[in-house]
Amino acid sequence: MTRPWDWATGEGLLGLDDPREWDAAFERGERSLGTAAIGLAFNCPLEDASPRLVRATQLPDTDQRGFAFTAVGTAARLNGALTPELYEVLRAAGPGRKSIAVNAVDDTLTFVPFRDLPPWLKRWAVYVTVRDKLEGWWLRGGRTRRVACGRSCAVDDAALAEGESRMSWV
Repeated sequence: MTRPWDWATGEGLLGLDDPREWDAAFERGERSLGTAAIGLAFNCPLEDASPRLVRATQLPDTDQRGFAFTAVGTAARLNGALTPELYEVLRAAGPGRKSIAVNAVDDTLTFVPFRDLPPWLKRWAVYVTVRDKLEGWWLRGGRTRRVACGRSCAVDDAALAEGESRMSWV
């Protein structure tokens, strides 16, 4: 039995649990396919949802394509894995900060075990970790030093100028 989904507004599509209904809506050219892809990620096995998620990430509407990448991130969260096709979609979209897939990549790095990631995503994870650490140091102005006990501490400019020991432990 087919439920009457409201494809015009997207209402109720997060409950979509039949990949064949998504396929039929895709063939009809319905509007809220990205929203429905999130429903598939929530309610279907990864193997059934994956081909539909791949197609949804190629939709012409930018908003719906963004929802499709949200669905990819949701699939990573719920399953702790992605299919090779979904990894390729993430790679094609680019993992950078300005990519439409940035949140999906972040979810994948967070919820998929490092050992299960493809090599390109492992390299990206290492790059992001190093970049974030360097940015943190840069934002603090590089004003940290080691004291006799070996702990790092942040020293404010006044303490450096006066030679005092007003330090905060980092």
